[in-house]
Amino acid sequence: MAAFSFPGQTNFYRGKVRDVYSIHQDRLVMVASDRISAFDVILPRPIPFKGQVLNQIAAYMLEATRDICPNWLQSTPAPTVSIGRRCVPFRVEMVVRGNLTGHAWRTYASGLRTLCGVPLPEGLKENDYFPTPVITPSTKAEAGHDEDISREEIIRQGIVPETDYAQLERYALQLFARGREIAARQGLILVDTKYEFGKIGDTVYLMDEVHTPDSSRYFYAEGFDERQRLGERQQQLSKEFVREWLIANNFMGKEGQTVPEMTDEWVQTISQRYIDLYEKVIGLEFQPEPWSEAAIYEAVVKALG
Repeated sequence: MAAFSFPGQTNFYRGKVRDVYSIHQDRLVMVASDRISAFDVILPRPIPFKGQVLNQIAAYMLEATRDICPNWLQSTPAPTVSIGRRCVPFRVEMVVRGNLTGHAWRTYASGLRTLCGVPLPEGLKENDYFPTPVITPSTKAEAGHDEDISREEIIRQGIVPETDYAQLERYALQLFARGREIAARQGLILVDTKYEFGKIGDTVYLMDEVHTPDSSRYFYAEGFDERQRLGERQQQLSKEFVREWLIANNFMGKEGQTVPEMTDEWVQTISQRYIDLYEKVIGLEFQPEPWSEAAIYEAVVKALG
């Protein structure tokens, strides 16, 4: 998709999967593309309707959590577009974990019993529930990978003032609890996720996407306890299947490695998996809406007023 030039536009940033347009000093237009990334690499072929899937899941979840804290979203004038308030972002991501999975499990399996300054109880197996959800923040890197950091370091370094950080913690845990309620209604377990916050004046706002399969990990609830008892792998609902395909084809984003060929059939398979994700996560039938660039431009201009 080509870059747009909207009235009042002051900046443009192309992320791995989204294009972000600054409008004057107070608004953002986010266009979710069909690009797909893995191992910090944008794969060579777009995935039909992926942008619509993620944009509409994020909009649904932002509306479903608006009573907990204010968020940036004002409107979604096209299936792949969100318009909202421009916030001054906090330079941390609030990662909330309900289960010992992924990075937390790798840390635990190495013998460590703290993560981001949070003590981890003895005797847990991979994917076990924590006694209560834990927050393991990370710094937002301008380039490269985000890095783990503790609450104490965030406050000591002045990255976030202590009163603001306490507010972020409260919001993050309340949002995670709501996310788990929504997931449970769909027969899912929200395992872990990340939240980004910013400020306008003295008010803290939830930013970016929320509870999407690109920012969260879900397990299927049915059979979870039995799989844990038998030590079997849990069934995930995420884009992990794309990473697994790349690994099976000897690609992990390392120098000298080549992205395997993405056949038409495989591209359609990924597209259908994303549509399945949409329907499973929010419980609504997906309605594909292929909009032209001209129609998107017109809808955004109208929404911006």
